[in-house]
Amino acid sequence: MLSNINSYFASNETAMKLRSARQEVIASNIANADTPGYKARDIDFAAAFSNATAAQRNASLDMRRTDSRHLTSKSHNALEAALMYRNDMQPSIDGNTVDMNTEMSNFTDNAMRYQASLTFMQQRITGMKSALQSQ
Repeated sequence: MLSNINSYFASNETAMKLRSARQEVIASNIANADTPGYKARDIDFAAAFSNATAAQRNASLDMRRTDSRHLTSKSHNALEAALMYRNDMQPSIDGNTVDMNTEMSNFTDNAMRYQASLTFMQQRITGMKSALQSQ
């Protein structure tokens, strides 16, 4: 029962974690806008989300360690795979690739999408509560 509830919220949880991580990356870009040689980074949300959900589906295939001396399987971090350097639109003389207009636009867009994910999660929780209370 608990695993079914966990899988019911898993996609929303993944989306919110990825949106939060992307917000941190964009904020880091904004903070380093004047740092010479800083290369702007961003997360490909679609790729990260599909990798994370695929990893969740395959989680049941992971090996269990029954002894601390057993080797661990290499875990695939979807966030690291999706974190890339952004192509500079207009490179600066000092090598910094942060474009404040792009960063602020991405920051706002990501914040709105995070809020939407939060709203979807709240709706799912409300639906689950009403289903449990009606029985």
